[in-house]
Amino acid sequence: MNKNIADRFCDYAKIDTQSDPNSTTFPSTEKQKDLSRLLVTELLEMGLEDAHLDEHGYVYATLKSNIDKKVPTICFCAHVDTSPDCTGTNVKPIIHKNYQGQDLVLPDDPEQVISTQQHPYLKERIGDDIITASGTTLLGADDKAGVAVIMDFVQYMRNNPQLPHGDIRILFTPDEEIGRGVDYVNIEKLAADYGYTLDGGVRGSYEDETFSADGATINFYGVSAHPGYAKGKLVNALKIAGDFLNRLPKDSFSPETTSGRIGFVHPVTMGGVAEHAWIKFIVRDFETAKLEEHENRLRELAEATVADYPGTHMEMTTEEQYRNMKEVVVLTPAISEYAIKAIEMAGIVPKMSSARGGTDGSRLSFMGLPCPNIFTGEMAFHGKHEYVSVQDMEKSREVLVHLAGLWASH
Repeated sequence: MNKNIADRFCDYAKIDTQSDPNSTTFPSTEKQKDLSRLLVTELLEMGLEDAHLDEHGYVYATLKSNIDKKVPTICFCAHVDTSPDCTGTNVKPIIHKNYQGQDLVLPDDPEQVISTQQHPYLKERIGDDIITASGTTLLGADDKAGVAVIMDFVQYMRNNPQLPHGDIRILFTPDEEIGRGVDYVNIEKLAADYGYTLDGGVRGSYEDETFSADGATINFYGVSAHPGYAKGKLVNALKIAGDFLNRLPKDSFSPETTSGRIGFVHPVTMGGVAEHAWIKFIVRDFETAKLEEHENRLRELAEATVADYPGTHMEMTTEEQYRNMKEVVVLTPAISEYAIKAIEMAGIVPKMSSARGGTDGSRLSFMGLPCPNIFTGEMAFHGKHEYVSVQDMEKSREVLVHLAGLWASH
């Protein structure tokens, strides 16, 4: 079954695969498997006989080697879920052919306008075919662009059996957007030596470094009393939590005030009642050692806050989420050397960058599969202005073809 990459992407984008951070199941939503089952069907039709969906929602498949010598087994990985930050129900992809720099007014909500002023990367994509959603949903290019690139790569290699490659393992994961994407990956079953996620942005970008990340939860315990008789008794934990948030720095320490290699803490959700309130934070920095510094600063602010409210107290817990993949990837220089060479072979100037976030590759790297990140063209993700260039996806697929050849000559 031959599809062009644009049609393939649009087919995938229409399937609602939004993950749910409040779910206790894995995957967090059953609807993610709707896309995964389709991918298995298509992989089987392309001749990958071992393609299957396991009980946890992972898709595994192998593009078998067509060379005589033994070379490292490479894994290409992308995630099927879309962000909980914006609805993924009833996505209507629109292809704006031969884009000429105009504002893209999204028809289902004309107030949603994608402009080069807000999205300057579009100026580099004049003449490309740009895919957007219709204005009421995200598009899902994060990471269905990566899924489409990998599937198009498989189809291309099957159509061109003269191109040399070793064993290529395909892995599609659920729940990446909520930080659980590789919780149940079977590394032994995957049986790959090195990997690459397809989950990057601008053409040519290559990320071998991510944030290190922790989660932190701060609980505030107030004093409950009947509101009709609360004078001199009630100490409202919700107000303590609000006071604490107000004490966070206004000009630093947050994602909205930092860039480059500067880390941050970020409140992502909160709740509670008068007696007990809680706030969940994400803590991020490229230097793993600095996470503890950020957490200590949070703790000190929380302790100072409750000190102003007699009879109250706070508790703070932290948990590791992922670590900077650079610590692992750097140990095998060929991983990056081949990726950079493959990008150059596709006629692109490589753009080395550090991801101010994490990918499945962050955790896979520390599970024994070094796994940096390659561009797909996905841009403005997690919102209604999300878009992707068809030609960026095609170039990403071309990079994978060259990369497979380079590893075959290892």
